[in-house]
Amino acid sequence: MARSVFGFLSRHPDKPEIGDDRHFLRLPRNSDYRQWYKLRSESRQFLQPWEPTWRADELTESAFRTRVNRNAQEYSCGLAVPLLLFRREDEALLGGLTIGLIRRGAAQCCMIGYWMGERFAGQGHMFAALQLAIPYMFRELELHRIEAACIPDNEKSIRLLERAGFQREGLLRDYLNINGQWRDHAIFSRLAEPTAGRGKPASP
Repeated sequence: MARSVFGFLSRHPDKPEIGDDRHFLRLPRNSDYRQWYKLRSESRQFLQPWEPTWRADELTESAFRTRVNRNAQEYSCGLAVPLLLFRREDEALLGGLTIGLIRRGAAQCCMIGYWMGERFAGQGHMFAALQLAIPYMFRELELHRIEAACIPDNEKSIRLLERAGFQREGLLRDYLNINGQWRDHAIFSRLAEPTAGRGKPASP
């Protein structure tokens, strides 16, 4: 497996876990399949309007195992940190949050995406996940800028981002193919707070 391009790999675990007393986020495991399958299948109508069209084999165990392997490789190579969100008390799977498109050099930024199971939506779980993930992105991954793209009529997602401190910057035309159609996306960002000694980009 390729070595990570994170300049600080030696200071960080191969399998990160971010959490508090109510929630935790970690990389997917093959053993997560049953929970993942149940949550995604029962939430399909809820999620599909905001996601790329699901493949015919989207929910199969073999496709999930391929996803787990790809996620591990992306993390190892420093390209992404794909995380699942769990409730601490019973380890119930709630949704997912991906720190993706990590760019180093002069950029030091990433793009986040997230999803929530229908029965857990609107209960503050994803806001809690962002409160855990944002410090991780700025402090542990040493990023300067976090971006998020959102379909303009996804009002719940927009409110979530604004509550989490993101600012709207503009519109990306026909940005992603969502549910079979090219859709415009509003672009949001949150920047790292200035700190002493910050500002020198890491090596690419």
